[in-house]
Amino acid sequence: MKLNLTTKIILALILGAIVGLLLNLFAKDWFDVLDPYLLTPLGQIFLNLISMLVVPIVFLSIVLGTAGLGDPKKLGRIGLKAVSFFLITTCIAIVIGLLMAYAIDPGMVEGIDKSQAEGYKTEDAPPVGETLLNIIPKNPIASMSEGNMLQIIAFAIFIGLGLTALGDKTKGILKLFEQGNDLMMYLVGIVMKFAPYGTFGLLASAIGSQGLSALKAMWLYFLVVLLGLIVHGAVTYGSAVGFLAKKNPIWFFKTFSPAMSVAFGTSSSNATLPVSMEVAQDKLKVSKSVSSFVQPLGATINMDGTAIMQGVATVFIAQVYGIDLTLEQLVTVVLTAVLASIGTAGVPGVGLIMLAMVLNSVGLPVEGIGLILGIDRLLDMARTAINISGDAACALYVSESEKKRTIKEQRGESARS
Repeated sequence: MKLNLTTKIILALILGAIVGLLLNLFAKDWFDVLDPYLLTPLGQIFLNLISMLVVPIVFLSIVLGTAGLGDPKKLGRIGLKAVSFFLITTCIAIVIGLLMAYAIDPGMVEGIDKSQAEGYKTEDAPPVGETLLNIIPKNPIASMSEGNMLQIIAFAIFIGLGLTALGDKTKGILKLFEQGNDLMMYLVGIVMKFAPYGTFGLLASAIGSQGLSALKAMWLYFLVVLLGLIVHGAVTYGSAVGFLAKKNPIWFFKTFSPAMSVAFGTSSSNATLPVSMEVAQDKLKVSKSVSSFVQPLGATINMDGTAIMQGVATVFIAQVYGIDLTLEQLVTVVLTAVLASIGTAGVPGVGLIMLAMVLNSVGLPVEGIGLILGIDRLLDMARTAINISGDAACALYVSESEKKRTIKEQRGESARS
């Protein structure tokens, strides 16, 4: 029986988890030998292959998406819908995280060693205003080489608008971009043949290095974050797909599962972007122009999974240190997390930097982040799968709403004529 790619990836994830756990529990010496020479290289080669395609795909997709939308008013309308969706769902996500944490009290578990937190330091995030000002690149080539997604997106939008304005004068360049995008998608198909091996290596390495030791005192925190992610995916995104896009949520998650599997293995929204866009366009039937604009934007600023982690981690750290948070402080946590999701877009280690900003906003010790570092790598995989699902749900909603708007406009024109 020939297995499809999704089944192969899921089997690779399960096998990677089993192999990593067995090596950690019963053959630590073997893991120390296999990890640097087999497991890590397998994962790193796959990440490098998929990351190699991210910048050209984002650039070409945004250019074609902008040019395909044509009307700048339509671009602004779609952008407003997408950004509003991302900010609202981020707000809902952190509220879910806070509610889950207060309902289960993960910081009340005995045996949590505060000494793990000593000496932890995090980098400072740039101010939100500076991030917004830096969206316009001084040197777009440098932005591409550095992988600065917000700047790449901004430059691509300008190119797309220019191609639309010049029309037939630049149809040759537009054709070249279309051919370049087809080439990138073909390469994605080739790279994805390596996905099962890459995800096996990534998961076996992550679990083999962490094992169960990291979960001994932190298991309840781990489960609360995981439960929050599941609730947010099922309820928030399920509702968005059902009520806004008028589609079956079960169909959505089942169809989008190949991309979620890759996201789980890679722990990177940007690295998963070529796959998630391909699945959204080919399987979810999201229009290419909307998918090409919304999903790269979402991969940069949509961090719902991280927001849930921040909500749970804030309450967890407060409970461990015996600090009671007031209602005013909890509101501050929500507002800070939502603003931070924009202000830290594209910053390395973004999740922990955002959490540090949230903790600082309510006077909690930032070194408490050291308590959750041991299992953050494992949770990061689940967070990424939720994040890209939100990007796809938003793209589906925007695409369907634009289709309905187009139909209404066409009917209105027919009635007038």
